[in-house]
Amino acid sequence: MSDALNPFWDYYVCVLAIVSILACAIFLNAQSRGRKPPTTTETTGHTWDDDLTELNNPLPRWWMWLFYITIGFALVYLLLYPGTALYGGVLGWSSKGQLKEEVAAGDAKSAPLYAQFRQTDTKILAYDPAAHAMGERLFQNNCSQCHGSDARGSRGFPNLTDDDWLHGGDPAAIEETIMDGRHGLMPPMGAAIGGDEAVLDVANYVLSLSGSAHDAARAALGKEKFAVCAACHGADGKGNIAVGAPNLTDQIWLYGGDLKTIVATISRGREGVMPAHRETLGTDRVHVLAAYVWSLSHPAPAPVAQGGPPPR
Repeated sequence: MSDALNPFWDYYVCVLAIVSILACAIFLNAQSRGRKPPTTTETTGHTWDDDLTELNNPLPRWWMWLFYITIGFALVYLLLYPGTALYGGVLGWSSKGQLKEEVAAGDAKSAPLYAQFRQTDTKILAYDPAAHAMGERLFQNNCSQCHGSDARGSRGFPNLTDDDWLHGGDPAAIEETIMDGRHGLMPPMGAAIGGDEAVLDVANYVLSLSGSAHDAARAALGKEKFAVCAACHGADGKGNIAVGAPNLTDQIWLYGGDLKTIVATISRGREGVMPAHRETLGTDRVHVLAAYVWSLSHPAPAPVAQGGPPPR
């Protein structure tokens, strides 16, 4: 990746573009200079099907002038637009700038739609049909790539429908997560615990916390060594949302809950990043999106039936 950011490539593209255009002009001029219509039929010596012969005639003048026009157009284009990687062009246009303008225009048009929900409580907004539909579209465009279109996540990406949260699942915490992102880090603990055998003991103890199948003898050995892990996960293994440490007692696993995966997690650690969306979405959109995300684990209550049973 660092090679792609090397300024050498800017110069390479610039020189290649200009030299290629000029080389076309020089070659075209060389081919046309001093050429006169032949007095006799000149061939290249290539013949097909006995009588189909390739002639060696010069290009028509109108055709050559078309080539010169395209060369001139290319030079004017490089003068006006950023085609050489080093020069931005007289017009100052860029695809990034155009995208920014289009996004700004779209934001200005849609901003009032989101602003109308600015003061609405998230838990009320979650069940507003219009806001829910808008939040769903925001989710599909910005979140489904990692969490899935059904928001159930996948390996390394949290399930947003089960009300189990690493950093807290109240509306304020969800908004903070979307706005500023999260950086989850489980450091490698193999050496701190005491090596491969000790890691295997602790992994079995972790499995025992959630009632999963485990080796009871190893779990008993791992209980004391779990003290190293308790600094984040707590002595009872129920986690700590202040640092994003998961609950180890509920059988909900981000990377998998089998023995092999837990051993790998303890030994090598894990790292995950939830990107910040403050700049791309803004506060009003995040408010609507957070309400939708919260609703995924808090479905609308069923309507209460009014009156008695219908008459027979």
